[in-house]
Amino acid sequence: MEEYQPHHDEIGFNADEAHNIVKECIDAILGGVDYNQNNVNQWTAAIVEQSLTHLVKLGKTYKYIVTCAVMQKSGSGLHTASSCFWDTTSDGTCTIRWENQTMNCIVNVFAIAIIL
Repeated sequence: MEEYQPHHDEIGFNADEAHNIVKECIDAILGGVDYNQNNVNQWTAAIVEQSLTHLVKLGKTYKYIVTCAVMQKSGSGLHTASSCFWDTTSDGTCTIRWENQTMNCIVNVFAIAIIL
């Protein structure tokens, strides 16, 4: 991974910025393809790695955790939840939900501020 240069001018996690970055990664990887169970491992790995790479390039002092789930659309339900015990003034999370005709993708980003 590339080194980052920390920016100390912003305080708090920008969920909108992270959402846009991750959505672009998902669109680039899953846009225009149909669900194929043989490709799910490759897709999820690519989504988390590209998202993480782009988030780190922002140069902010955060540790990031990125998770991704891809599920074939079959009419069944999918429910997720998460809970965090942290400093809500500096740390944050966002969830990106993406879908097409054949699959759903859910990506969670957790950002934990590095206090130096």
